Amino acid sequence: MERSKYLILITCCLICFSIKASYKQDIYNSFISNNMQKWHEVITEMSAVPTKSSEFRFELVNYQYGYIAWCIDMKKEKEAESVLKSAEHNLMILETDKRNESMIQAYKSAFYGYKIGLNKFTATTNGPKSVESVKKALLLDPSNAFAYCQYGNIEYYMPVIFGGSKITALKYYLKSNELIEKNMKSAIGDWNYLYVLTSITESFYGLNNMAMAKYYCDKIIAIEPNYLWIRNTLYPKIKNKLK
Repeated sequence: MERSKYLILITCCLICFSIKASYKQDIYNSFISNNMQKWHEVITEMSAVPTKSSEFRFELVNYQYGYIAWCIDMKKEKEAESVLKSAEHNLMILETDKRNESMIQAYKSAFYGYKIGLNKFTATTNGPKSVESVKKALLLDPSNAFAYCQYGNIEYYMPVIFGGSKITALKYYLKSNELIEKNMKSAIGDWNYLYVLTSITESFYGLNNMAMAKYYCDKIIAIEPNYLWIRNTLYPKIKNKLK
């Protein structure tokens, strides 16, 4: 009887692991194919899970973070606001657990940035909050690659008149990438890794350094040849400028 209970427990754990691995793979596939409907389905399914571990909730917040950015880019403000509200609720629960406070601060930084994206008039209040949060994140954990990426986003999207700099953004993106690649085993198959590489490529492109932009495009395609936006949109633009 005890043996049967033990086997059932192992089976349940394996099922949970398979589901978690499936979520990560689904999000990755959605990212490279720009299938945001599937991305939303994953978020919805994960949100419906009644009991969430801290690890599971952090994963959900990461996927919500990615989806909100897409919604803002696509001018889907109401949907972005709805998912942002849910993500902030998840972050509040994680904050009470006091686990990985550096990541919590990094997400807070990103979410303040999203609020600016949804309402430019909040920049004077949410801008400083975003910077303060990412600084806290890096103070708590100087090796937080995600926080460096957020700092890069702040610099990249902040108007030059307010101190934004694509050169500084690139430095933060490169630092994020350096930290991620210290553990390539976990980087492969993670949409966040491709996002950072994409940000580096776009930064070089924006700075009119086409040679380096092509270098990183080649790197991305070597890692993931099915990444449609890089392969079909950005890469042709870069090659055209190099002619």
